[in-house]
Amino acid sequence: MSDKSVRSEPAAVKWTVVVVATLFIGLFIVLPLINVFAQAFVKGWEAYANALVEPDALAAIELTLIVTAIAVAANTVMGLVMAWAITKFSFPGKSFLITLLDLPFSVSPVVAGLVFVLMFGAQGYFGPWLIDNGWKIIFAWPGIALATIFVTFPFVARELIPLMQEQGTTEEEAAVTLGASGWRVFSRVTLPNVKWALLYGVLLCNARAMGEFGAVSVVSGHVRGETNTIPLQVEILYNEYQFQASFAVASLLALLAVVTLFAKTVLESRVHARKGGH
Repeated sequence: MSDKSVRSEPAAVKWTVVVVATLFIGLFIVLPLINVFAQAFVKGWEAYANALVEPDALAAIELTLIVTAIAVAANTVMGLVMAWAITKFSFPGKSFLITLLDLPFSVSPVVAGLVFVLMFGAQGYFGPWLIDNGWKIIFAWPGIALATIFVTFPFVARELIPLMQEQGTTEEEAAVTLGASGWRVFSRVTLPNVKWALLYGVLLCNARAMGEFGAVSVVSGHVRGETNTIPLQVEILYNEYQFQASFAVASLLALLAVVTLFAKTVLESRVHARKGGH
């Protein structure tokens, strides 16, 4: 059967599918996003700005940026290491390592947060020793950073592994044959070949880190002005019936979604252009 016959559908079927898909996207994605901004500005620009410069909101924004920077940096490095190990070497337990890589996708973020509490909380395995030595993990920014790193860990590696598997090891082997060191092979051969996939993974990791709620909610303790990230601050404001303020803070995450979508489109076009060039 030819591709043309496979794609030949009655006009009614084609337009029904298109309309249903468009309505679904409009009702469940576009409309809620527009409503966030509409509610954020319902009392005007001044109220919007005041909601964002309120001390607790500024503290939440600052903490979110710090934790996101830590999580993205850690997962970028470890994502490269994991992808390199899985695609360039053969070793016992490789399949198990790949399975573990997907663990944060299959475990509820709330469960992940509880695991960190069990490990580092006051009644946890390492909690008493940490407290005795002046280290506070749970209900402080280190615990939030650890939880965020856990839930965002697969994003960079999962973008790199398929591409690096497709590329194989031919170019690296040729570089080694010519006398290049391991670092030179990585920086001059491997990294340039995966830079767009790496940026795409970093982009997704950043978006998830800033918007993470479940795991962070468990380990944060909800200390206002200290351990609340942007999503937690939105929840608190909404529960206190400060609806305009909650939507104003939430608009930052909505704006991030829009920027992420734009950057994703640009990066995908780069990847397709690169493939087309080959």
